[in-house]
Amino acid sequence: METKWLEDFLTLAETRSFSRAAELRNITQPAFSRRIQALEAWLGAALVDRTMYPTRLTAEGEIFRDEALSMLAHLSEVRSLLRGREYVSTEAVRMAMPHTLSLAFFPDWIKRVEERVGPLNTKVTASNVHDAAMSLVDGVADLAFVYHHPHQPVQLDPRRFKMLIIGVESIYPYARCNEKGEALFEFPGREGQIIPFLSYAPNAYLKRMVNYILDEITPKPRLEIRCETDMAEGLKSMLLEGHGVAFLPENAVRREIASRLLACVGSQYSAKMEIRAYCGHRESERGILGAIWNLMSADAEKAEWIHPPIA
Repeated sequence: METKWLEDFLTLAETRSFSRAAELRNITQPAFSRRIQALEAWLGAALVDRTMYPTRLTAEGEIFRDEALSMLAHLSEVRSLLRGREYVSTEAVRMAMPHTLSLAFFPDWIKRVEERVGPLNTKVTASNVHDAAMSLVDGVADLAFVYHHPHQPVQLDPRRFKMLIIGVESIYPYARCNEKGEALFEFPGREGQIIPFLSYAPNAYLKRMVNYILDEITPKPRLEIRCETDMAEGLKSMLLEGHGVAFLPENAVRREIASRLLACVGSQYSAKMEIRAYCGHRESERGILGAIWNLMSADAEKAEWIHPPIA
């Protein structure tokens, strides 16, 4: 039995779709199906009811899901121990989030939280949106922070996880400013003008958001990709050197905008994403994690801008 089979199964259990799960695991659907079949053969039990759509787990599958979560979490702890990593207190709050949120959102958020609950011991894992969500599902994170948009939804099973909308993030196209504080480029550009474009990698969540924006709005700029990366900070560095135009979350460039180093090149080419927090039902009701969740819940109730959710 291979650990990737467990990860495949848990992804399928969350998405309830073989095609979507295969996409998230970055393999073909036939190969993904063979892995699930191999896991079922190893266990000697059918985990998935293939006669239903959307896909549903069998009774054995529901039982095994919890066991798979425990196995992956235990393996992760053992691996960390054997690799001699730094000791982290068992009281540490494990948080998972996209790289951009870890840099542009987390420092200010944790400061405000600590002002009310006291100093915290946190362990932050920065990855992509999907992996951040799966870290919570797999039991290796206590809290997950993700972006959410109706056209690119992130939805965890409400029977297992609580959700709060704790912020809204806007994404815009930006470019470097000249000595007069003016952007070097402007959307959609002059007729026939080709604009150098700094793009997210194909599997990045923000790449899909950028595609949504460009598909929805006209006139469309003529973009020529000059660089691809899955890191917003990498795109910002390229922007500051004047290499082209890139879409970035607004909070990631506030200082550069205020210093007139970067400027928006087309405010209508934008979209808003919710910042969502997820936590297990039981975990959100006890200890320091419960205190943090209660604090976020109280703040969310006061934040009028989150009602109704983005449509």
